[in-house]
Amino acid sequence: MQPVTYNRLAHAASPYLRQHAANPVDWFEWGEEALNKAKAENKPLLISIGYASCHWCHVMAQESFSNTAIAGLMNRHFVCIKIDREERPDIDQIYMEAAQLINGRGGWPLNAFALPDGRPFYAATYFQPHQWKELLQQLADLYETDFPKVEEAAVSLTKGLQTNPLSVTFDEETESDIILQSDYHEAFESLISQVDLLSGGFKGTPKFMLPVGWEALLQYYSLTGKKNVLSAVTYTLDSMARGGIYDQIGGGFARYSTDGQWKVPHFEKMLYDNAQLITLYAHAWQVTQKSEYKTIAEQSIAFAERELRNPEGGFYSSIDADSEHEEGKFYVWTKEEFELSLESTDPGLLSHFYHISTSGNWEKGKNILHYTVDKEEFALKNGVDPVDFENILQEANQLLFNVRSNRIRPTTDGKVITSWNALMISAYVSAYKAFGNPAYLQRATELVDFVKKYLLHDDILYRTCMDGKVSTEAFLDDYAFLADAMLSLYEVTFDIRHVQLADKLTNYVLHHFTDEEHQLFYYTSDKSEPLIARKYDYTDNVIPSSNSRMAHVLLKLGRLTDNLIYQQRAEVMLKTIGQRYIQGGAYFANWTILAGKITHPSIEIVVTGENALSEALRLQQHYLPLTVIAGGDDATLPLLKERANNKELSFYVCRNNTCGFPVHSVEEALQLLRN
Repeated sequence: MQPVTYNRLAHAASPYLRQHAANPVDWFEWGEEALNKAKAENKPLLISIGYASCHWCHVMAQESFSNTAIAGLMNRHFVCIKIDREERPDIDQIYMEAAQLINGRGGWPLNAFALPDGRPFYAATYFQPHQWKELLQQLADLYETDFPKVEEAAVSLTKGLQTNPLSVTFDEETESDIILQSDYHEAFESLISQVDLLSGGFKGTPKFMLPVGWEALLQYYSLTGKKNVLSAVTYTLDSMARGGIYDQIGGGFARYSTDGQWKVPHFEKMLYDNAQLITLYAHAWQVTQKSEYKTIAEQSIAFAERELRNPEGGFYSSIDADSEHEEGKFYVWTKEEFELSLESTDPGLLSHFYHISTSGNWEKGKNILHYTVDKEEFALKNGVDPVDFENILQEANQLLFNVRSNRIRPTTDGKVITSWNALMISAYVSAYKAFGNPAYLQRATELVDFVKKYLLHDDILYRTCMDGKVSTEAFLDDYAFLADAMLSLYEVTFDIRHVQLADKLTNYVLHHFTDEEHQLFYYTSDKSEPLIARKYDYTDNVIPSSNSRMAHVLLKLGRLTDNLIYQQRAEVMLKTIGQRYIQGGAYFANWTILAGKITHPSIEIVVTGENALSEALRLQQHYLPLTVIAGGDDATLPLLKERANNKELSFYVCRNNTCGFPVHSVEEALQLLRN
């Protein structure tokens, strides 16, 4: 047996890059060494981008990058660069947009071909081995025999990448300097029109969960009381929780569903999805008091702590879809495996509930655990007391979990990402507000301590760390999500240091990320490595865009500190987006939430006096999407001046920073809010 030879990726920090260390491809990391080699040898760059839990990235690595003949072709004609998109989203943005300009779509693995200076001339996603080999030869021949044609393609594509999409405006007749409440309602109509009323979620396949879209609809329901809006949200949350996209025995959600009914997931689990969904289910519980939502939120927290939390208190980025080179193998069951695992419980009843069959409900006789009927309804239809059935199900799930724990596990990407950990801080705060579990506040505080210790050095925020070592400096999403998390944590601690850190991060963004012309923020700072284009991130997707989240931070921080410049900047940002958010539906949902806050009176609640913090938490057990909470005995914030020294418990409910006389109980404060 030949000894394994490792390439230079064996020393990379990224687990994804190290997955390619045994490839016969002469991979480089992105950097001067690779770019200088390409220029010196006049070779095109082959830039391959993916992430550790990406199933099709693994497939292409096995089929093509491990093939010595194909690797030889790559090494002869190209300088090959591997990039972890989670570590360098700035580079991924550019070449993903190139693929979309060429093909109208993108995805991972992303494979881009560029001139030695980085300007792309071709980009696409997954290729089968014979297709990849043909493409490599065609592009190598074209580069050597007709370079002017290649250069022409690169010039044209780069021009498209450098074109500022914000320069393309809508008809002036539809533009306005005033943000109207009618625009907010119109944006909601665009959003609700995209809802799949048959299967839940938004229309289309594959189905991504897009949590921010449902947050927007929850906010709209709270403002209008429209029952059909709440029904759309709860139907979707119920469908996701019952589907194969949710791990029925271990908790946590997979990245997306390959079918339209939430049954068949791509099995990778991402921290960012689960953090946002914990928040969403906590909010939905506040609105509906539906016990299942509390269960889903708590199970998802337990999953994240069990499988993604590192010993120092930070959270890893993802868990792979594959184990033993097979997608989903860790999670699926043959009927025989399922029934043998259940010991003395009723395997027939549970097979019926989870749709387990000998032929399988997925492929190759394998079954994905999911259910389609409410548990209580199922129990009654099958002659079982609902309470007894719940106990049977819990016992069965624990037995299945114990058996599954002995399987070979999918690998975990041990990289810690600042923005995703910030989402987890916010998730803990949301769960603490809703359920009052002090362990969640403790975990949030520990996670903030982790970020400060490992990712914030000498006032410089970093994007990732691995084994305590940081890599690239942070991007806009890292700043925006962390500032937002600090403001959320302040509301349940009244610790002014959290506001001060949010303000510090915000000031850094204003000084180093601003596009003065359009009043949005670039994704990269003016200290970041210059690339062929400096991009914006303003479209909401599986994660809210960094610009929309930064606008929320400016608005909330501005209201909390009475900073009109911050508040006005948030409004200008929304005006810059303009008709895009009104017509954009789910992909501008976080902007729609912002419009709801801007077009309705701002509500500030100041809580002071005896037991102010615990009583403020009681208040925040209710869903209050438009409010800003301040309190305690620190008079640093303008809202607290002349109010912080109250001895008697007092709630000041303020409208647009104008406060009325105090009331002295949660119930009275809620009544004022209802009025």
